[in-house]
Amino acid sequence: MSSFTNNPEPNLASFVVALDGPAASGKGTLGRQIAEHYRFPYLDTGILYRGVAWLALDTGVQPSDAALTAKIASGFSLDRIKNADVRSPEVTAAASVVAAHKGVREALFDFQRAFAKTPPGADQLRPGAVIDGRDIGTVICPDAPVKLFVTATPEIRARRRWKQLIETNPTIPEADVLHDIKARDARDQGRADAPLKRANDAELIDTSDLGIPAAFAAARPIIDAALERWSAGAAFKQSPA
Repeated sequence: MSSFTNNPEPNLASFVVALDGPAASGKGTLGRQIAEHYRFPYLDTGILYRGVAWLALDTGVQPSDAALTAKIASGFSLDRIKNADVRSPEVTAAASVVAAHKGVREALFDFQRAFAKTPPGADQLRPGAVIDGRDIGTVICPDAPVKLFVTATPEIRARRRWKQLIETNPTIPEADVLHDIKARDARDQGRADAPLKRANDAELIDTSDLGIPAAFAAARPIIDAALERWSAGAAFKQSPA
């Protein structure tokens, strides 16, 4: 049985906003806005997988090599990629490949769970964190008070990514970007361990026709209501018997 099917101990120490969704859905931008508004530390878990991918490519390791990429992940730290370009198209493609390896995901699992339990720099009176990725609400923090699944149509997501890429590669065809988006979706959704999927209790935010302000407006009442419930529960647990 995969370790990802085990039920982790409840995360009651901090208020976690878990955002999941496919590439270019807007979850990262939304996550950063949520974190800024509520003053919660923010973790883009994609950086972890991009970092492992960059280190693999930098050392001549094929992203498809499950054993060697897992070894890289086991010794990973953010300091090792401090000055690395982890947003390049090559690294982006490789990150989706390494993320499908069970060993890589297991190696990075503890890093993410530790961030959720004890967010660095969090307010001690109202500790919280915003974490985005592919399996935050289903695997990393299945007990998160807030779970948001942020998505958009493949065509909309490809257009967004294409507009970013043409700034440095003006000749890249939009059709190629759409092909890559669909291929990445297939890898993320089809992997055996922790596939990309919407948690049963996750709120859906479709950004196909929404800008970030509108997406944030949709997320805010969900978070506010959950934060009120969580704060009341935390106060109850801390009250004397």
